[in-house]
Amino acid sequence: MAYAYDDQNIFAKILRGEIPNNTVLETEHTLAFADIRPQAPTHVLVIPKGAYVTYDHFAAEASDAEIVDFTRAVAKVVEMTGVGADAGPGARFISNAGEHGVQEVPHFHLHVLGGRMLGRMLDPAE
Repeated sequence: MAYAYDDQNIFAKILRGEIPNNTVLETEHTLAFADIRPQAPTHVLVIPKGAYVTYDHFAAEASDAEIVDFTRAVAKVVEMTGVGADAGPGARFISNAGEHGVQEVPHFHLHVLGGRMLGRMLDPAE
């Protein structure tokens, strides 16, 4: 499957330093930063530095080093923010993909949300 990456998306601009962010963690292959419109007391976006559109694109085409780095960065963000289920009440991890997934930015990103009860994942189908 071919993915068309738009290098003018807001996360690409953040990665290039054109738009400032509130960095939580930066590694060789990953950037984590506070969401500008938080939906919970803890709301961090974790993005790979590579040009990946969705999680499945990242999982299929990223190098092993990128995948490991991203996964470990998510774990570190959870530890840093104290939202892990091992030390607290837990968190939610969301990655939207495409139109039906209501993806707003065409760069793979994982939302780490916590700090309050988040309710059910989806409302029942209408």
